[in-house]
Parts: sequence; C-alpha cells; structure tokens
Amino acid sequence: MNYFDPLSLQKLHKTSHNSTKNDNGLITVIGGSKLFHGAPLMAIKTASRFADAVFFASPDPSVGEVASQIKAGLFPFIWVPWNEMEGYVVKSEAVLIGVGFRRFGTEMKRDIIKEIDICDEECQKTKKITEKLLTKYASKRWVVDAGSIQVIKPDILPVGCVVTPNQKEFRILFNEPTAVLDAKLVRETAEKYNLTIVLKGVGTIVSSPTETTIVRGGNAGLTKGGTGDVQAGLTVALLAKNDPFLAASCAAYLVKKTADELYKTVGVNYNADDLANAIPAYFAGILVQ
Repeated sequence: MNYFDPLSLQKLHKTSHNSTKNDNGLITVIGGSKLFHGAPLMAIKTASRFADAVFFASPDPSVGEVASQIKAGLFPFIWVPWNEMEGYVVKSEAVLIGVGFRRFGTEMKRDIIKEIDICDEECQKTKKITEKLLTKYASKRWVVDAGSIQVIKPDILPVGCVVTPNQKEFRILFNEPTAVLDAKLVRETAEKYNLTIVLKGVGTIVSSPTETTIVRGGNAGLTKGGTGDVQAGLTVALLAKNDPFLAASCAAYLVKKTADELYKTVGVNYNADDLANAIPAYFAGILVQ
C-alpha cells in the first residue's frame, strides 16, 4: 500500500520573493446557513493563511451579517453579496462549495428520516445552488464538501474536482450503502467519475484516477466539529496553485500531523480554531528542516 510521503510537501507551490499581489492564489468559498454560519468561517480562516485573497459568499443573509461583524477582528476575507458571487467565481483559481450548507431544514429530521433520497426545501435549495454552479463553471478547480456532497448525484461533479466526504457522505454520494470502503473502491470510484476523492477517516484515503495514497496519523481530537471545514479550507487554498491530488493529499497530511503536534501539549483538548491557528507554524517548520 502506498502511504503519503511527507517529501511531497516540497512539491507544493512556493511563494516567490518577487511575488506581487494575487500571485499566490485567489479563491472563493461558498456556503453557510442559519444553523451552520461558523463552518465557512473556519474554512476561510485556514485558507486566508495560504491564499492571497479569499472571497466569501452565502445565500443566507444572516451569514453575511455575522461575517460583517467579525471579519475585521479575526482574519482577512472579502465578503461578496450573493448577487455578485458568480463574478468572483470567475476570477478565482479555485472554489470551495458546501461548507455549512444543509441537507435538512431542521437537524431533528436526521433522527426520523432514513431514506437518503428524501430532499426537503432546504435540501432543494442546496441542491439547486450546487448543481447550477458546478455545471455552469465546470472548468473551475472545485472542492466539493459537506452539505453539497449530500444532495447531488455524482454525475454532476466536474472532471478533476476534489470531493472530501467522510464515510457516511461517501455512501450517500456514490450510493454505496453496504460496500467496504477501502482504497480499491475509492480508486475505482475516482476513475469512474474522473475526480480526486478524499475519504476522511483514521487512515484518510486520497485517490485520483491515477494515484492513490493513505494518509496516516491524527487522533480523536479530529472528531470535533469544524475540523473538516479546516481541511476543506486548506485543500482549496492549496488547489489554487497545485495539482488536485497533491493539494488534497498534502492538506490531509498537514491536518493530521498538526493535530498530532497539538496532542503533545493538550491531548485531544483542542478545537477546530486551535487546529487552524497551528497549521501554518507546523507547515513552516517542516519546510525549513
């Protein structure tokens, strides 16, 4: 089995000393809802450390209100009105969609709805937005995450995009309710749909149609809410200037190894915010070794 080689990090795009503004990645993050307004903000917080500019748009006005209130005090991003969002998708080099989007109008439905094909009003909203953008801008470099994964069919995914499901989301998206989710199946699925899959887990499986690797490491602190959003934000930031497989596998590795560094001092008692804050220093430490 091919395990991730940390030397791959050296292949990532490096910021030149002669860089000028916008040379090192323009990205857009699309997501958020009344219930999950923090999810895209965690992705943005991470991405803003690696990309030159992060644009953020949400179809839910309440998310914009929260973003406007906190952005100056936390991290730099550009809040984009929803009716102007597509213009920023066009100018961006990579786009993340789905963080904070919802599959159900109320989370209580998760306890009573078992059929994966049921799609209520909130689900239809997520589905419509996701399908429209993935189809209209299929040539863009996409990271498809969270709520968007749960409401679409795999045929809509653009060629070459990165999909970042956990095991439950993989089963929903690819209709694999009973299959063993191993590296062979992930590779076959990546080949079938011509994309890069990041199956998150204890051993994260990253596969493109031509390459597969398993990223080891991490700990139980990564089960906390928001850590997947951190990984999605890091993935889209790296994707702006790197090959999808390299960006996805390096992002998975950096998240797991940063979590292991945090474990040395606080055990599993860290959260997604701690993880986002620690990734840049850990990454820089690797590069200077």
